[in-house]
Amino acid sequence: MTKLFDIKDKVIVITGACGVLGSAAVEYFAQQGAKVVLLGRQSSAEKGAALVESVKAQGREAVFLLSDVMDKALLEKNYEEVIRLYGRVDVLLNAAGGNMPAATVPPDKTVFDLDIDAVRKVADLNLFGTIIPTMVFARSMAERGEGSIINFASESALRPLTRVAGYGVAKAAVVNWTKYLCAEMAMKFGEGIRVNAIAPGFLLTNQNRALLTNPDGSLTDRSHSILGHTPFGRFLEPDEILGTLHYLASDASKAVTGTVCVVDGGFDAFTI
Repeated sequence: MTKLFDIKDKVIVITGACGVLGSAAVEYFAQQGAKVVLLGRQSSAEKGAALVESVKAQGREAVFLLSDVMDKALLEKNYEEVIRLYGRVDVLLNAAGGNMPAATVPPDKTVFDLDIDAVRKVADLNLFGTIIPTMVFARSMAERGEGSIINFASESALRPLTRVAGYGVAKAAVVNWTKYLCAEMAMKFGEGIRVNAIAPGFLLTNQNRALLTNPDGSLTDRSHSILGHTPFGRFLEPDEILGTLHYLASDASKAVTGTVCVVDGGFDAFTI
């Protein structure tokens, strides 16, 4: 019988590999025997090198490549290097993304104060930072007729959340792109190529720490509101999304495409 969850020796490319969720995925996939390619900007090179060193110290395989999800020419060079090293790409995890304060609407402002340039930057990073790497690395999948693309959505893609105007719009677009691309790839390159997204619940990250905690480390009113709408009553930990990522990367999900897997402690399901 096929080992449905076996991802040993799969070549997994991860954008945003040095972020909280990306780095957790790097270490986990490497532990499962996958060959992991970390893509990150110059600012994350030191952390990327440390991650690779940690993986190799455990007898696993990983490589860090300087990259930029908005630079197609650089991504093409990354792709050539991955093909030179491993000959293929089995899984693409589009974990790059983020937000910026100017693209939000804080309580003392209104939508009329929104910084459009900031919104555009956030939309570009999250949407085109998903589309462009896919255009580059999914070529290997198209040539072989198999592979898995996993995009990062968000709770803000499923229901509008206050404040995060630009980020929510961008992640909603990522969900639409995921559903579009699943049909495009399957109908033109074969049912062996799957495209799905994961929508993590609320975690404490460098990206949202200022929104969720006060300078003294206590929780903000926004945090209390989030937890009051989360049946689990707590924030999630990065390792709690790894099982879902494994499922989407493996043959266990071979008939699953165009879906958004919600991992949120019940937040999206809860009303009152």
